[in-house]
Amino acid sequence: MEVYLDNNATTRVAPEVLEAMMPFFKSEYGNPSSMHRIGGRVKKYIDKARERVAALLNADPSEITFTSCGTESDNTAIRGAVEAAPDKRHVITTRVEHPAVLGMCRYLHKYNYRVTELSVDKEGMLDLDELRNAITGDTAIVSIMWANNETGVIFPIDEIAQIVKEKGVVFHTDAVQAVGKVPIDLKKTPVDMLSISGHKLHTPKGTGVLYRRKGVKIAPLIIGGHQEEGRRAGTENVPYIVGLGRACDLAAEHMEDENTRVRSLRDRLENTLLNTCPDTRRNGNAERRLPNTSNISFEYIEGESILLMMDNIGIAASSGSACTSGSLEPSHVMRAMGVPFTAAHGSIRFSLSRYNTEEEIDYTAAQMPPIIERLRELSPFVK
Repeated sequence: MEVYLDNNATTRVAPEVLEAMMPFFKSEYGNPSSMHRIGGRVKKYIDKARERVAALLNADPSEITFTSCGTESDNTAIRGAVEAAPDKRHVITTRVEHPAVLGMCRYLHKYNYRVTELSVDKEGMLDLDELRNAITGDTAIVSIMWANNETGVIFPIDEIAQIVKEKGVVFHTDAVQAVGKVPIDLKKTPVDMLSISGHKLHTPKGTGVLYRRKGVKIAPLIIGGHQEEGRRAGTENVPYIVGLGRACDLAAEHMEDENTRVRSLRDRLENTLLNTCPDTRRNGNAERRLPNTSNISFEYIEGESILLMMDNIGIAASSGSACTSGSLEPSHVMRAMGVPFTAAHGSIRFSLSRYNTEEEIDYTAAQMPPIIERLRELSPFVK
């Protein structure tokens, strides 16, 4: 049996998405910027995809810019905001952001920007008073993720956005993990910019979105042609954009399933592992988190060893963000939460999707205890 429980890293392509994309590899191959009817037909499909993305967010289609991925969207938002406000030299983020955000903020620090990284408590939650006190007249942008990719912890974005708005500062949220899993209504939540990654929504890798509220000024990251109303140059990746539009329709259709059946499968796996494997702990707030994500520490053993043994029997999971999986250091998220060293190294993220089944979950739950027992027998840290 092959069980895929690494959906926060990437998802399988939905059959409906692939079907929607196929004509644009065959008959509908025109450049949407062309004046002829072949190009004009293709442009209409991009417009429709923009409407579909906007509908999932309850936004205006004109506020949707297509990008290549979530990282590009994050980079565009943060770098674009500071370039649009050259007199401001301060950026605020958190210690648990995805590398796409932390990396950009630390890059800016090298160029004499002051960067504030907000702390989190042992459950991965923010202190909003720390945020309030950090914002100054020199702050160009605040970038705080909607949901954490490693623990699934959901930040109170409605309240955060209101705090930042009252201070008159631009607010960006990396919503890569949240979109499609929890309801988002940008007519109600005063977010200025929001990032999406298509391959977390069952599209192929290579497409994303930056939502930018009307009136918010940022400098473009990619300069060249007039595509995307001058906000992102480069010929549009038409098949993938169309696929992303279809994926957003499907995400809306399946959100109830995500928050009921998928959540139940997640809890079934998590509770079984916590009860059958000694010296384990759940990382992150139990209630305020994504319905598909569980992060569990198995103390006294290495996460990489656990993953290798899981892989040998067909189970795929992760020890953290796929973008940092090459590092042997404990996850920066675990460190920020103060997870003990003996547990931080043995943290495993299980992230489900609507394609997972009860059979897969029961198989995983049955296979994990002997893996953990075997590794602890070999561990020099277990007395």
